[in-house]
Amino acid sequence: MIEPVNANYEFDPPEHAKHFWLRQIPYLAAFLFTLIGVGYTSVARQPLTGYWEFMAMFMCAVCVNAGWTRAHKKDAVGQLVWTQVVHWGVFLVAMNLVLLPSVQKMTDADTIGLMMLLLLALATFISGIHLLSWQICVLGVLMALGVPGIAWLENSALLLVFGAVSLAGFAGFIWWRSRRHEA
Repeated sequence: MIEPVNANYEFDPPEHAKHFWLRQIPYLAAFLFTLIGVGYTSVARQPLTGYWEFMAMFMCAVCVNAGWTRAHKKDAVGQLVWTQVVHWGVFLVAMNLVLLPSVQKMTDADTIGLMMLLLLALATFISGIHLLSWQICVLGVLMALGVPGIAWLENSALLLVFGAVSLAGFAGFIWWRSRRHEA
């Protein structure tokens, strides 16, 4: 009997691919947490000081984790931790300057949420450059692209609703016509 050519083909991804996706979880979590923070700030119409402080500490931990594998000497590990703590501490100071009541009086919650996202994106990208981590750099770029994307979505909400209703109406009409032809 002749066996098929791909009888020994494994449908599971190779072990290194599984590990690759497991290693991406902190970056995906950071991106998801960022989107949740901006979305909540826009909906609640109030800045989330504690949440953004959590995000700074979380991103510091993600960045230390990203650089840990390349820090082979004890001095390198100490320098990695020290530089990331200082880097994200400066972000916390900038964030708290934006969240000062005098600044909040001049802007609305949507703008503050976008400013937080832009600061977080900038801090993330710069950290990625210093760590030579493409994942951190990509995360920073995605966060930065989220700023105009979120602004466009908020400005185009009526257009998006109209488009969704029109599409649903057109689909309903097509369904109704097809049912009418069947009968």
